[in-house]
Amino acid sequence: MNARRDEPSAAELRERVLDALRAQLDERTFDSLSVAEIIAAAGVSRASFYFYFPSKQAALAELVRRAVGAGHEAAEPWLSGAPDPRAALRHGIAAGADLWLANAGVLRAIVESWGSDPLLRELWLGQMATFTAATLERIADDPALEGVDVPALAASLTWLGERVYYLAACGVAPFDDREVLVDTLTHLWTRALGVP
Repeated sequence: MNARRDEPSAAELRERVLDALRAQLDERTFDSLSVAEIIAAAGVSRASFYFYFPSKQAALAELVRRAVGAGHEAAEPWLSGAPDPRAALRHGIAAGADLWLANAGVLRAIVESWGSDPLLRELWLGQMATFTAATLERIADDPALEGVDVPALAASLTWLGERVYYLAACGVAPFDDREVLVDTLTHLWTRALGVP
């Protein structure tokens, strides 16, 4: 009976798979990882892995959803119309940089893999669309943007941020310097949106 109590719960097994994948992604590319390597690192059976995830892409998708959820929280002060939009925007960009650096392996994996896998493509385009929609809602009625294709501007700023954060997560200069990254994105967003 004691042996049964020592067995990991279903939630623990699932988290072990996710933790193992996250750790592997800090060292290797997603494409180079096999399910067998993830299973070995997690210390779970093949049956346990496939009980929780139909594929390694599904496991990555769960890690991405968790990271992106934190990204929405980081952007909330600016999106909700904080009294000092420049400070709120800078805060959101800085929090985004921290998020990308803390989840570098996971977010590099999705950026590098979404173009070749239908599940990951749908997930990433959907996630990016949520950031674009939130930005669009925040800036849609801004009189300073009269005559500008505001949906295209919102999408451009969202995808620009994704690319620069990705370069930082890859350690590419000058964006490997967090302050340069935050200063640059803040400058680009505030200039494009006419934020004082």
